[in-house]
Amino acid sequence: MKMSTDPVIDARRPDRLVRRSLNGTTMGTRYAAVFYAPATLCTETLAAALFAAVDRVDRQMSGWKPSSDLNRLNAAPVGAWLELPPELLAVLAEALRIGGASGGAFDIGVGSLVSAWGFGPAARAPDPQLIRAAAGPRAPTMAALQVDVAGWRARKAAPLALDLSGIAKGFGVDEMARVMDGYGIASWLVGIDGEMRARGAKPDGEAWAVAHERPDRHARGAMGVIELSDMAIATSGNYRHWVEMDGRTVSHTMQPGTNAPLENDIASVSVIAPTCMAADAWATALLVRGVDAGLTLAKMHGLDAVFVRNDGTVRSTL
Repeated sequence: MKMSTDPVIDARRPDRLVRRSLNGTTMGTRYAAVFYAPATLCTETLAAALFAAVDRVDRQMSGWKPSSDLNRLNAAPVGAWLELPPELLAVLAEALRIGGASGGAFDIGVGSLVSAWGFGPAARAPDPQLIRAAAGPRAPTMAALQVDVAGWRARKAAPLALDLSGIAKGFGVDEMARVMDGYGIASWLVGIDGEMRARGAKPDGEAWAVAHERPDRHARGAMGVIELSDMAIATSGNYRHWVEMDGRTVSHTMQPGTNAPLENDIASVSVIAPTCMAADAWATALLVRGVDAGLTLAKMHGLDAVFVRNDGTVRSTL
């Protein structure tokens, strides 16, 4: 964990709001919190609570940690109920809900495909033999996974390898938000990598400003700014995680209908939603659907979404 230097407390105005920041590492990337709070607030306990929140998500939902609860579920025999923590069950239930609402465009049951194409924990080159095996017929995830939130358990009704990389970071941001609210902080911006959530506004009344990243594989830069207040934003795209195969660039996002990496003309989709978990999952779903079908789907569900094509043109529901 890393903490910003605490400000000097003005004895005449001990409740004066000052800008503070905290950050650290999680899920192979970084998390950060920027907020306004009284100078008397102890940031050490807040920093520990934020780290504990994101670390819990990582330990439960990582596909890279062999001992994670997600990997316990992946390794469990078909038909066997497995007791799981409430956070993971909530994410699984929301993933199934959005999977159904998106017509299967968001699908957490693509773990075998992700690994076969070289995007899984093994970090290997795409394996044609594994790709052929993973692309074979499989039961729909909605039917293959049964989640009993009230009973704290889940089971697989058919062989299934789950991948939560399209929703776990968003949930991690929501867990950071829960911590900030629990400390009574009314003005904050928290994020993990490019997934962000904001509460309130800055003391001067300005909304929190988040850079809308230009989808460029070779450099980071902003193509605009999006203002957030009591909302979350997440982006899914083809420009950060990809591999080269047979002279073509292959994206890490899988298209459930074809059981192969997504191939369309969209570079990125950003979604604004009340929770970052929902924004994260819907960004992937809309990316898979494509611009025209994605815009229709976003409007159907009342989502604010920004689509950036590979040629740089932009369409949105904003």
